[in-house]
Amino acid sequence: MLDSELAQNTNYKRFWFSQVLSFMANQIVMMALGWHLYTLTHSALSLGYLGLVLFLPQVFLVLIVGQVADRYNRRRIILITQLLEAIISLSLCGSVLFNIESPHWIFIAAFCIGSVRAFQGPALQALLPNLVGLELLPKAIALGSASRQFATIAGPALGGLLFLGGTTFVYLCSALFFIVAFSQIFSIRFTQQTQQHSPATREFLFAGIKFIWERKVVLGAISLDLFSVLLGGATALLPIYAEKILHVGTLGLGFLRAGPAIGALILAIYLSRHPLQKNAGRTMFICVGIFGVTTLIFGLSEWFLLSLVALVVMGAADMVSVVIRSTLVQLQTPNDMRGRVGAVNSIFIGASNQLGEFESGITAEFFGVVPAVVMGGLGTLLIVGIWLRLFPELYEWGRDVSR
Repeated sequence: MLDSELAQNTNYKRFWFSQVLSFMANQIVMMALGWHLYTLTHSALSLGYLGLVLFLPQVFLVLIVGQVADRYNRRRIILITQLLEAIISLSLCGSVLFNIESPHWIFIAAFCIGSVRAFQGPALQALLPNLVGLELLPKAIALGSASRQFATIAGPALGGLLFLGGTTFVYLCSALFFIVAFSQIFSIRFTQQTQQHSPATREFLFAGIKFIWERKVVLGAISLDLFSVLLGGATALLPIYAEKILHVGTLGLGFLRAGPAIGALILAIYLSRHPLQKNAGRTMFICVGIFGVTTLIFGLSEWFLLSLVALVVMGAADMVSVVIRSTLVQLQTPNDMRGRVGAVNSIFIGASNQLGEFESGITAEFFGVVPAVVMGGLGTLLIVGIWLRLFPELYEWGRDVSR
């Protein structure tokens, strides 16, 4: 799987293996937390709050974490965060083992996980160029994306199998994954990075917001993706679908969670060989529409296979939208603004995922699980129609060639 040039880089191989293990462990923990919380509360609202608690640290810490990654040793930051993730998993394991589990403890653990990830993400991104250099960086990034999709597929499926040994066993295995990932980063022989000492300011974030607001094509692309996933995301409700609607248990839940990643991986491989050459804006609108339709199908389905296929297609459509949005933002943003625009974009991405789960939980609590997902799908289709009127520049973008 590794490129021949990257395969000769021992440090990168350790980094790559660490990331595969760490991301799989994260997927397993997220699946376990959702199932564990629902078995304790039997509340869709609690699953929504779980997504919110995971997201809030990213907002609170956005101006701090980037500066930390520039000021301090990135390898050390990653080591500390992976160790903390292992400790959190062991704590969850202990809470089940000693029968002191409670929803409050799960929310505290989720907030800690969100905080740790907020620091880990920028450090991981910033460390990679130090390991492979600029010439191999594009290959390393592409390989990392493929690896994350693989982990997104394998992690939930493995988590479903691990649940056969009980909740305690799931948390214990995830802790072991984090420890092995820690050992791989620890073994990296790292050349000290050049560290910055200039103070961080609020203008870093606000300048990015101003740039996006003034570029209607960029604003349209980011906001279309934000609101479509915010309304159409149904992943927070998968534990309820697995238990009460599809009756497939934890093993089926693992495959349901892996479904969108399977579709995303297939399309990622296809787009890497056949990149979009024209009508990128129109294609984005079509794919967001498909995302809404498959959300409707999943919401109404009571057949496991149909639900799984809907999730796979949903993930594929979302991947096309993500690739177009990412390309558009990079091409439209000048080099000296990419950091600030990227910081704002990361908040939009986090909001669409975690706040989408919160919205799904709130809606399901008041209107029911199936109506919540159906309304989300209809809301996504409504957003497509409104955005066609508000952002005609986005629809026309890339009409002749991908720009």
